[in-house]
Amino acid sequence: MSNGDDDPADASDEADAADDGGDAGESTETAAPTLPEDPTEESLNEYLDEIADRLDDAETEADLDDVEALLDDAETGIEEADLPEPDEDDEEADDPRGDLEDRVAELRDDVEDARGPYGEDVVAAIESAAGTVEDTEWTEDGHDAVAAAVASFVDAAAETVEVDAGPDGDDVADLVAALDAVAAAVADADLDADDDADDIAALLAATDELETGLDDAEEWDDLETHEQLRAQEYYDVLGHYKDYPVEWAALKEHEAQGNVDMILLALDSLQSEFMERHCLEAFERMGKRGKTEASVEEILGRAEKRDRPAIRILGKMAAAEATDTLVEYVPEDSNPQLQKAVFKALGEIGASEAVQPLANQLDPDGDTEDLVRPHAARALGLIGDARAVDPLADALDADPSDDVRAAAGWALRQIGTREALEAAAEHADEHSFIVSTEGEKARRALDETEPAATA
Repeated sequence: MSNGDDDPADASDEADAADDGGDAGESTETAAPTLPEDPTEESLNEYLDEIADRLDDAETEADLDDVEALLDDAETGIEEADLPEPDEDDEEADDPRGDLEDRVAELRDDVEDARGPYGEDVVAAIESAAGTVEDTEWTEDGHDAVAAAVASFVDAAAETVEVDAGPDGDDVADLVAALDAVAAAVADADLDADDDADDIAALLAATDELETGLDDAEEWDDLETHEQLRAQEYYDVLGHYKDYPVEWAALKEHEAQGNVDMILLALDSLQSEFMERHCLEAFERMGKRGKTEASVEEILGRAEKRDRPAIRILGKMAAAEATDTLVEYVPEDSNPQLQKAVFKALGEIGASEAVQPLANQLDPDGDTEDLVRPHAARALGLIGDARAVDPLADALDADPSDDVRAAAGWALRQIGTREALEAAAEHADEHSFIVSTEGEKARRALDETEPAATA
């Protein structure tokens, strides 16, 4: 970040003076916001407003470090605050804690966006371009365009850092060597994000021009891919369309028509993060419509690398073929985000083989986090196997977390046997609202079945 002409040491001295309670009339620093005592939703939002204002005024990396520290304090305050919990059965219910946590996450993203750029970013961009030059099979015209783009970039970079003359020749090895030399020169320059902000910006602008030149240069793979897709009638679904690129427009039509093979063709042929993401999102939206032997094989291969989007898709597909793989991930307590995705997928699949592994995760004395155990309980409810009644009832009776207990009550209602409903109904008069709500619903379900049982 640019710091203008200010001396960082002077700024530090001013900040220290402000912290020491110096003369308010002489200080130009704004006092750092203070985490409120006994924080409430309103006071925490006001605190985050002050942090946001401080972020807007941040001019240096040190300023951003201070904002990060304040956000750490905010997270502590949110964790310790006595805030109302939402009704899990009401998707539109207010969630003050969740809303505050979302604000902190957004502010952290804003801090990261405000940082840099750094000299390391320039080096990484140059190295990425060098890899593209070396690994791509260019047409003759494309090679000429690449050579011109590299020569132009070296000339532009030489205005900022000390580099030798341009490439020694037009061979790919010469072009890559020239880019490597510029990357080394930038690294040796040890550019500072604040003091050398203009130089870094100029170098990044030059790398952007280089990347544009490489993107525009003709590759053999481009021609072969498009010809392959055209030969396999990938584009035949298109009439009039508004979305670009044209491959995306065709993908949407194939999703609407349930053409799983064509989506797999696009996923395999179009090697771009953009199209990969949209192909996977199409499968997730399609759910069971997108399930074929080939699609399950493709998505399962990704899930075996612990890819969470792929795991979500397997759940939406209700792909029982994935059960063995997903069950292996159930006890991975060191990766709670993976566990959450796996638990939900197993529940959506209805995997009875997962009942005992999931039940093991309900143990409050184990390594499973409080935030993960409710997902294990809900997965058991989705599976609906009566073998889960006893461990769920135990969790409802004794787990220290009301979130876990409420989830266990919900799961027992989903299983729906008389034993399950009775276990949940015993807690209808709980002091915890979210737990008692599940108990009341179970009690009503029992009352509704009583006439039939009497008859």
